[in-house]
Amino acid sequence: MKILWIDLNSSYAHSSLALPALHAQLTEDEAMEWYTVSATINENVGNIASEVCSHHPDIIAATVWLFNHEAMMHIISRIKAMIPETCVILGGPEFLGDNENFLRCNPFVNCVFRGEGEEQFPRWLSCWNNQEQWTNITGLCYFSADQQYHDNGLARVLDLEQLKAPEKSRFFNWQKPFVQLETTRGCFNTCAFCVSGGEKPVRTLSIDIIRQRIETIHAHGIKDVRVLDRTFNFNISRAKELLKLFQEYHPHMRFHLEIHPALLSNELKEALKGLPKGLLHLEAGIQSLREPVLEKCQRVGKLEAALEGLEFLCSLDNMETHADLIAGLPLYRLHEIFEDIQTLASCEAGEIQLEALKLLPGTAMKRNAKDLGICYSPLPPYEVLQTREINAKELQTARLLSRLLDAFYNTPAWQKLTRMIILHNKVSLQHFLDYLIEKKLLDYPMSLERRGIVLYEYCKIYHPEYLLEATIAWIEAGMSLKKQPAERVKTKHQTPPEQWNVIYGDYKDSLRLCFLPTDEKELHGYWFGFESEIQKIGPVFKARS
Repeated sequence: MKILWIDLNSSYAHSSLALPALHAQLTEDEAMEWYTVSATINENVGNIASEVCSHHPDIIAATVWLFNHEAMMHIISRIKAMIPETCVILGGPEFLGDNENFLRCNPFVNCVFRGEGEEQFPRWLSCWNNQEQWTNITGLCYFSADQQYHDNGLARVLDLEQLKAPEKSRFFNWQKPFVQLETTRGCFNTCAFCVSGGEKPVRTLSIDIIRQRIETIHAHGIKDVRVLDRTFNFNISRAKELLKLFQEYHPHMRFHLEIHPALLSNELKEALKGLPKGLLHLEAGIQSLREPVLEKCQRVGKLEAALEGLEFLCSLDNMETHADLIAGLPLYRLHEIFEDIQTLASCEAGEIQLEALKLLPGTAMKRNAKDLGICYSPLPPYEVLQTREINAKELQTARLLSRLLDAFYNTPAWQKLTRMIILHNKVSLQHFLDYLIEKKLLDYPMSLERRGIVLYEYCKIYHPEYLLEATIAWIEAGMSLKKQPAERVKTKHQTPPEQWNVIYGDYKDSLRLCFLPTDEKELHGYWFGFESEIQKIGPVFKARS
């Protein structure tokens, strides 16, 4: 029996846990041959299908999610046309809802699996070629030979600790820049737009098991770990234990966590304060800063507490905190999104992510879309097209606003200056967005240098008071001192003044100095020193005279 897994990701930086998680539960024998074909959604589907067919598998399995769905269907339909006798089984978040219509519209798929497959997939493999026994496989959805639809419900693993870890599988990918570590399943929260919303009970791994798995990851030289735990700080004592465990691996590893800013106790705040710099990267779930919106989404946690918690997290200099907003949520208006971005910028969030709402299969919000007045695309990625509160044109504005944030605010070199522009007044963000739209800059990739020039040109016209900051940001980003943003910089034959106040670095005679005057007589200004002997394009020294 030949089993082939199609590992189709959005990029080569990402890797799904599905294959190693399932494979780890199986005891391979000589009669079971496993193969994988790995690719990204940007590759030629014909080439991928051809590679799969070259193995002539008996079974094709894959995980499907909203961003690989379309490409996966193209690949599998081609494979099935060439080797119709192969059996195709799919799983993943795309099948958490009603699967009858999907199977009817995609007859080249033999069956799909709803839920967690570690216990049930091995059972299905034992009877894959005897459909009469499929009725005993919890979570399996399929059409029988007489075209009767069968839905075997939802599969869920109640005892996570009895599962073998994905890292034990030979298919676990240790070549990626980061790995995922699942420490819980389920969520205490009830967010109507999330596939984990209301998933009870929450199941957890013990600290000892997590320690063993981190040790394995560390032994493979992995430095970045993305912890899959939507309930991280719901249980304060457990959260503190995890933080203590993570700290044991500093400075060799960094952990990415989701955290609920409304559920920060004083005890946990103190624990976070005491962590070494660089240990944590936090994703703070915000979604909206509007109480009615959060209530409609059934999200647990008061807004006032969430904002206070976010301000605390962003004030910590030993970690970076990112915040997210979701355009298209019921009751959420465009002008409120602009205002919420200003609020997050004033908190000095490390990044601000603005995403469009997607109505995912199996979520309460998708089931209730009509009552909520949400119009959404029936095809992946199921993005919201309009609601009662935000129309199609305004959602396109939100999309461009998201690109502005990614290009400027979420880029460290330009973040400080962009924040100053955003916070200048109530309409400054809208004005900057209008400028970028008019120049047709947001729908095309821009280099770091190009974005710096755009900012400088914008400030020169509309915010001359920020030109000095624009030039400083340009210099510290290591950009060319011959370009427009450095037009006031003096580079030739610069010698140190008698006195200066050092801001960072140590001065030595071998440094190349440049001077940025802050007055017309050029008596005062900023000094920057560049090291010629090391591969660092930015300045290593900064002072003010």
